[in-house]
Amino acid sequence: MFFRTEIDITPLKETITYGDGILFLGSCFADEVGGICRGLGFNAQVNPFGVLYNPFSIANAIHRLWSGIPFSHKEVIQTGGEFYCTFSHNTEFWSRSEDELLTRVNQALQAAHEHFLKSQWIIVSLGTAWVYRYRKTLEVVANCHKMPSQLFDRFRLSVPQTVTVLSGLISSHPDKQFIFTVSPLRHLKDGLHENQLSKASLLMATDEVCGQFKNAHYFPAYEILLDELRDYRFYKEDMVHPTDQAVRYIWEKYVDFAIDPKEQPAMKAAEEVRQMLHHKPLFPESEAYRKFELQKENKIKELTQNYPRIILEQLSES
Repeated sequence: MFFRTEIDITPLKETITYGDGILFLGSCFADEVGGICRGLGFNAQVNPFGVLYNPFSIANAIHRLWSGIPFSHKEVIQTGGEFYCTFSHNTEFWSRSEDELLTRVNQALQAAHEHFLKSQWIIVSLGTAWVYRYRKTLEVVANCHKMPSQLFDRFRLSVPQTVTVLSGLISSHPDKQFIFTVSPLRHLKDGLHENQLSKASLLMATDEVCGQFKNAHYFPAYEILLDELRDYRFYKEDMVHPTDQAVRYIWEKYVDFAIDPKEQPAMKAAEEVRQMLHHKPLFPESEAYRKFELQKENKIKELTQNYPRIILEQLSES
């Protein structure tokens, strides 16, 4: 007897290895999975514009990463009367002055631009097909920054519109492998029915583009959470975000799908060192802790010797 449905996932023919450049873009789910990837020492960058949700804004971000054109004062907006940001960034970039903002966003852009040019893998987590267009400029924004709703028009991208956006993105970068996923995060503010329509639109669009392009692939994170795990205990109290346990489960499925099996020993060694780096001693003056520190140093030396492509500095990131 079977008491749950399991998603049948065929691994990629070409897989990710240590040393490959990886860029994660999109919803909070990109943050979660990308953070795990970085924490194991992969050469990954995660959301250099902050969390992005809709296909239009994600595509604009990639175009900006490719061009590397710096942000200018004309792109700065003021929100809340005291903070500055741009319509290309999430609220985490809010700054007290225009100069401070431009310094922050352009430093992040320059680092991400260099990383993008060298990246082989672009992981895109699509959150919603609902978009907001700023009436003054007709610009589709990545975030409304809590500005009055009457300044924007809200509409849902159709399947053909989303296909056009994603197809243009993929065809512009034939040298890169794209992995698309639809985020399992529920956008309850849109309404349950509207959220389902949005997710369905994204699912149909990604299915179409992955059928058109050999360098486009689909990973079923949405289906894993909603059909395989399928229980509210896998959601946090907000009933929107998946629990850490659910994220780790989906990560394990993602490893089987996209990571070269030969990297398993390196990932295991990196995880051991990562846990040691995050260990907080109760008695730092004790003999036991001194022995632990010696063991940690030896583990780090062994890791760097055996797996030199692992980025050691990232293992200590929280």
